[in-house]
Amino acid sequence: MPNLLTEVQVVPIKPKDGLVGFASFVFDGCLYLSSIGIYTRPNGGYRLTYPTKSGPIRSLGIFYPINHETSELIDKAVIAKFEEVTKAYTYAGHSEANA
Repeated sequence: MPNLLTEVQVVPIKPKDGLVGFASFVFDGCLYLSSIGIYTRPNGGYRLTYPTKSGPIRSLGIFYPINHETSELIDKAVIAKFEEVTKAYTYAGHSEANA
């Protein structure tokens, strides 16, 4: 499968209620997606959340993967980038407590 995700960027933040960062990427060279939340899972690991818009009756997803394969592709790329960035940040003498 060709690399459909490019320009994956993550911005770690000071953890709050499980939220530890935000991600963006270019999908298939033609669609920029951003404001994807990165949360810690209670049992370890991370999960992604996608932007929503609150309507008068319910919240509506602005965008999100519609099949398991795409979701897995995005999860792997974003989480790998997040771990790479936070590892480099920790090695640079910072820690999540100081973020």
